[in-house]
This record gives sequence, structure tokens and C-alpha cells, in this order.
Amino acid sequence: MHDVFLILVGLFASLCGTVVGLGGGFIMVPFLALVYPMPVYQIVGTSMAVLAISSISSTAAFIKQKRIDYKSGVAFALAMVPGSVLGAITSSGISSRGFFIALGIFLFLMALFLLMKPKEGAKGGLLRPTVTRTLVDAAGQRFTYSFNIQTGIGIGLIVGFISSLFGIGGGSIMVPTMVMLLSFPPHIAVATSALSILISALAGTISHAWLGHIDWIKVLWLAIGALIGSQLGAKVASRLPAKIILRALSVCLIIVAVRLMFKG
Repeated sequence: MHDVFLILVGLFASLCGTVVGLGGGFIMVPFLALVYPMPVYQIVGTSMAVLAISSISSTAAFIKQKRIDYKSGVAFALAMVPGSVLGAITSSGISSRGFFIALGIFLFLMALFLLMKPKEGAKGGLLRPTVTRTLVDAAGQRFTYSFNIQTGIGIGLIVGFISSLFGIGGGSIMVPTMVMLLSFPPHIAVATSALSILISALAGTISHAWLGHIDWIKVLWLAIGALIGSQLGAKVASRLPAKIILRALSVCLIIVAVRLMFKG
């Protein structure tokens, strides 16, 4: 029953995380912290490993939908990788609630912004656009958007660090940033973020594994559920209107923020 429970947690976390592009860490990290007497670095490492596995499944689903901006996704991911490695190393010494409180406040403010302005971002984003992309997905829907790619790369470095440090998935910051600052359509932001998170999560997982931060038994059962949940989540996300995705993202960010601020 214990193993089945872990599978269900992995399924639910991955399903919710994939729909809004956050990854399942925002559910798994609080769960592991509340139920198991694990050190912070092991909670983070275990969550990161499950995130890497589930990201493979969700990214594959988004590939079929043809909603991934590969050029942008790879560029953001390459910036996230150094941050992921640094985050894994830093997590070994984390003990202060200050990190969780600061991140919680940031995510809470971002969620409020999305709730007050739940649309696909200003024309051309809030910064001068440097590139323009046009994608046509598997359903024939066309997406055209312009954004500042240098800003995205800079933010990617920070996102990689935070993702690996807290194990909650870089989508918590990357998706709303892509929508609000870079003017990505929400569906494209979620799919592209999944690719970026996959690459950075693999780097973070390797770093955490090298440092001995991962409980592989828990990873096994959580990952079984996460693989199923990520496939279901990708299908659900493809059928939801953009505004619903953004509102769901806002609610999830508030949940993450409150949980982080009152952690420990």
C-alpha cells in the first residue's frame, strides 16, 4: 500500500504539473517534507530525479502536438544547465527558511500578476523583441510571436539554479516569464518549458546523484505514477483554453508560494 500511495502521488503531481508547465515538484517536495523525515538536500534530489523522468514523457507528448519552440527551448536550457549544477551543490548546505520564504513571496507576487492580467502578454512582450517565431501545431493552429531571446537566456540561468536548489521544477518561473515578459502564447510556453526543464533537470539529477542526494527507491515508485500523469497532463493541456491555463497556473503558484513560506 505504501508503494501504491507513492505511485498515486507521482501520478497526481505530474498530471497537475504538466497541465500548467510547472513539473510535479511543487507537489512532491511538500509531500516528502511532511511525510518523511528526510534532509532537505535529499528531498530536493529525489524530487529532481522524478522530475527528469516525467519530463521525458511530457516532452514526448508535446513533440507529437508540435507545440515546442525548439530553438528557444534549447537556448533556454543551455543557460539553465550551469545553474542546475550550482543549485545541486548549494542544496547540500541549505538549512535556513529564508530561501523558501523569499521564493514563496516571489511566486505569490507573480501569481497575483497573472490573476489580474490573465492574457497572453503584451504585443511583443515587455522588452524590445529580437526574434520572431511562427509555429503551426498538429491541429493546424498557427502561433506567431516576437520576444527578446537574450532576456530569456539570462532568466534561464536563474531558473536552473532555483529549480535544482528547491527541486520544484523551473516551470514555476519559466512559464509565467515566457508569457508575461517574452510574449509566448501560453500553450507554446508550457510545451517549450517542458523541453527546457527536461534538459536542465537531467543535469541537476546527475549532479544530485553524484552528491548522494537521491533516494532511488522512492524515485522508482514516484516515477511510475509520474510517467502516467505526464502523458495525461499533456493531453489535458492541449484541450484547455489559454486563459484557463494561466488561471490554473496562478492557483498553483499561490499553493507553491504558501507552502514554501510556511515550510519547516
